[in-house]
Amino acid sequence: MPAVIGIDIGTTSTIGILIDLPGRIVSVVSRPVELLSLHPGWAEEDPDQWWRNTCAVIRELLAVEPALAGSLVGIGVAGMVPAMVMLDAEGEIIRRSIQQSDGRATAEVDALIAEVDNASFLRRTGNGVTQQIVATKLRWLEKHEPDAFARIATLFGSYDFINWKLTGARRLEHNWALEAGFVDLADGQIAVDLVALGGIAAEVLPAIAESQAVIGHVSAEAAAETGLPEGLPVVAGTADHVASAYAAGVIAEGDVLLKFGGAGDVLIAVDDAVPDRRIFLDRHVIPGRFMPNGCMAATGSMLNWIVNGFASGAAAGHCNPHGFLDSLAAEIAPGSEGVFVLPYFLGEKSPVQDPLARGTISGLSLNHTVGHLWRAALEGVGYAFLHHLEVFRELGYPVRRLLVSDGGSRSTVWMQIVADIIQMPVQRLEGHPGSCLGAAWVAAIGAGATDDWSGASRLVRYGEVITPNPGHADVYAHGYKQFRALYSRLAPWFVENNQG
Repeated sequence: MPAVIGIDIGTTSTIGILIDLPGRIVSVVSRPVELLSLHPGWAEEDPDQWWRNTCAVIRELLAVEPALAGSLVGIGVAGMVPAMVMLDAEGEIIRRSIQQSDGRATAEVDALIAEVDNASFLRRTGNGVTQQIVATKLRWLEKHEPDAFARIATLFGSYDFINWKLTGARRLEHNWALEAGFVDLADGQIAVDLVALGGIAAEVLPAIAESQAVIGHVSAEAAAETGLPEGLPVVAGTADHVASAYAAGVIAEGDVLLKFGGAGDVLIAVDDAVPDRRIFLDRHVIPGRFMPNGCMAATGSMLNWIVNGFASGAAAGHCNPHGFLDSLAAEIAPGSEGVFVLPYFLGEKSPVQDPLARGTISGLSLNHTVGHLWRAALEGVGYAFLHHLEVFRELGYPVRRLLVSDGGSRSTVWMQIVADIIQMPVQRLEGHPGSCLGAAWVAAIGAGATDDWSGASRLVRYGEVITPNPGHADVYAHGYKQFRALYSRLAPWFVENNQG
């Protein structure tokens, strides 16, 4: 039977999967990645480390069942968007990547907002002017590192870079270009005037390709480094969050994935795009569909902060402090007896799009315990997810099915709170290997090994369905209104406080 490989170039690790089609996961392998932050707000990585990891991961995958190397029909790569990789005219890396989470270009964001018609830019590109937009980071680079800026001959993303290392072909997967703010939604092509906002020529950007398009074949040099067969088809791949949600089963219109990791992600499958500044817009891997999405900067990270800063004493002696705190929270009534937490501990991306927002704990009295604080934090994330779903519904997107994944979804207490706040059942996922699975299946589609777009989700195990308690609907409806009002009242203060 044919086999495929998927690679995920992630922020903290490079992960690979080998699949013996149609449905056997042979192995999953990972290597760590170093994220560098040399100054406040900076986020950079070494593309060469991604490539070294990719070579090591592929060799380890193939070592599990060496005979499958001869059965490979394709490889796909997913990765962070829109991370920036820059090459000079000789194909040398100019500097470390500037990551999608990098926040150095605040002044450039403000300048671009003042320069363009924001409503028109949003309608045209599908995304508002935020720190995700690559033009703002290019402007920062031109001002602060002019020598590096002047050498840029090729600009593309994390997975585009790996594809180039595999094939020698320079192509740009269309989701990178879309999130970068360079694509005109009207025709789906890169627009010269949008690229010019970043001070570069359009020729610096390679031609774009759909996720499943074969953009080249493994070169002899790459075959020697990776152990892949020379001539193996390589598809364009896709954004990591899109690949993960697709593989989880976000396929039909109205399917939604809530991801409870260090950050919180929410992604929905839709047939038509409605640009809105509160959320981000990506294309689905399935042609003709879209995947609007949101990202909350610090959900699980906030909980870890509470454990380390406030609850270490209470949880001392417990091998699972998060589970212990869950047990305390379970004894607290819904609404946390008036305690609220705004989970904006790293500012906030969607839907408030406010880098000046801050984490806030409100309503504390001496009668409250660490259990109240923990439950209020869990509820705060639930309210923030509901805020996204409310935006989706305002835009006319149906919300029909909720899937939940990543580490936080293992907390039954938290998932019950989320189900009660949203008043919809939540379907747990088990054994989801992540974005690498979506990348591998896109390769299978592109190579012609299958035409079943839903096949990837059949490799993911589904766990318990947690149903909402209707008796908690009213208290959480009231709590949600208070949650939204708390941020609205504090937003001007966040601005004033940031200005000193």
